[in-house]
Amino acid sequence: MKKFFFVLILIFFDFLSKIIIYNTIELHKFVYILPFLDFAHIHNYGISFGLFAGILDHKIIIIIGSIVTLFFIYILLKSRDIFEKWALLLIISGAISNILDRTLNNYVLDFIYLHYKDFYWPAFNFADIYITFGIIMILIKLVKEMIYKTKL
Repeated sequence: MKKFFFVLILIFFDFLSKIIIYNTIELHKFVYILPFLDFAHIHNYGISFGLFAGILDHKIIIIIGSIVTLFFIYILLKSRDIFEKWALLLIISGAISNILDRTLNNYVLDFIYLHYKDFYWPAFNFADIYITFGIIMILIKLVKEMIYKTKL
C-alpha cells in the first residue's frame, strides 16, 4: 500500500508542475531561472525528445507506452529485490504520468530546459526524471552484480 501511495504522490507532483507551467507560461515561451536552466512551455507530440512527432499518432504512442508499462508492472510483481522494486516504481510512475498527460491532451507538456553555452538538452518534465532515475538505479544494480560475479 505504501508503494501505491508513493506512485500516486509522484504522479500528483508531476501533474501539479505541468498545471502550474500550463497556467503561468505561454506556449513556446521561456522563463530564465538560472544560467543553465529555463522553464518553458512545450508540447511534445512525439516520444522522448519529440521523436516520431507527426509520424506516430498519439493513440499508438499511448498503446505502446501502456504495453511497456504493463511489462514493467509484471517485472515489479516478480521482483524480490527491494532496490529494484523502488527503481521500477519510479519508472512506472513516470510512464503512467506521461501516458495520462498524453491521453488527456494528445501531447506531453515538457518544461525543464537545461543548457550550457551552445549545448541545449531537449525539454523534459518530472515524469521523465522519474524514469531516468529508475533506469539509472537498475543500471547501478546490474553493474554491481556484474562486478560481484567477476570477483567470484
